[in-house]
Order: sequence, then C-alpha cells, then structure tokens
Amino acid sequence: MSDLNKKTLRHFYCRDVLWQCFERMSEDFDRGVDDLVNEAMRVFAREKGYIPAEADVRATSQHNAIPHSSHSQVPKPPPLPPPSRASQQVRLTGGVPALASSETAPEVEAVMAAPPLYLIFQNQRFLIDKDQFIIGRGAKTSDLPIRDGNISRKHCAVIRKSGGYFIKDLGSTNGIDFNGTRVDNRRIEEGDIYSLCDYQLRFTYR
Repeated sequence: MSDLNKKTLRHFYCRDVLWQCFERMSEDFDRGVDDLVNEAMRVFAREKGYIPAEADVRATSQHNAIPHSSHSQVPKPPPLPPPSRASQQVRLTGGVPALASSETAPEVEAVMAAPPLYLIFQNQRFLIDKDQFIIGRGAKTSDLPIRDGNISRKHCAVIRKSGGYFIKDLGSTNGIDFNGTRVDNRRIEEGDIYSLCDYQLRFTYR
C-alpha cells in the first residue's frame, strides 16, 4: 500500500456551507482546514473498508510522532556579547590602526542596528519593531493575524538578525512563495513581495 502520510495538492469543488463549517472548526480546534478535510476522508475510507485498520494505525502513529508545535518556535538569534571592560581598544582588520573603544562604539552600533522595516498588507502599513514578527492564523499567537483556513496557525516570521531582516517559514502547510518559487528562509530586500496562499506581503525600508 502507498504511503498514507504522503500529500499531493488536489483541487475539488466543495459546498460553501461545508467549507464554512470547516473554517469554524479550524478556529475551534486550531488545525488547518486541509488537515480537517484529510481526517474526515481518512475516517470515511476506513469505515468503508478501503483502508486496513492496522495500516491506518501505523500511519496515524507516524504522523503523530512529530509534535504539531515542532515548527512553531524559531530560536531567537543569540544576543550580542557585552563589550569587554578589560580591553580599552577595538582591533580592526585590514591594517587599520586600532582605535579607542569610545571612538568606535557608535560606528559599531550603527553597523549592527537594523534599519526600520515596514510590511504593507491589504493597504495597511505595519512597523516591524521586534526580533520576531509572527504572521499566521492564530489571533492570539500572531502579530499579524490572517483569518483563513489555508494559513497555518504560525505560518511564518520576520526575524531581525545581524542588522537585517529575514522571512522564515515556520513549518506551514502551504509555505511562502517568492517570484513563483517556494522559499524557506530568505533575506528581505527593498520592495520584496512574498505570497502566502492568496495574500501578498510587501516589504519596504522607506
């Protein structure tokens, strides 16, 4: 028998009332609509005898072996080490003479500080002012909530790191697209537009 956990994108017609029901269930059970549809089809197929019970149990146990929250946390970048009190100089490479730490500190801070980044979503402008800006379906867990069953509870994050910003997929079902290609982790440049299902995220430093 083929792998019961393998998924392939399908298109089908669904009654509006059923889809609305699944969207409500998605919010109540904190699961994606596609997961709920898959579960309903699996139960029906098992009841009708199309899936052997023992194979279904193995597939379910393998699926549940990975916690749902395993993709929901992105480690924060490590904090910058504090300046050494013992050293009064900062040594620079490339043959440049070492300068006193009091003279170089403002320059170092200017290099490491990330410029302001703005997210344009549905004609609204959001300032990214934290190390991790979460985008997802969960109203309580997201800085930018998108109420759509195709959007994962924690879909992606904008991460501020090393003086720049990166967009990171948090293990979402439908992923992030950039210029027609699915991306997992990418540095955000001026004017970049990323797609989450039917939604567009545009970023600007201006």
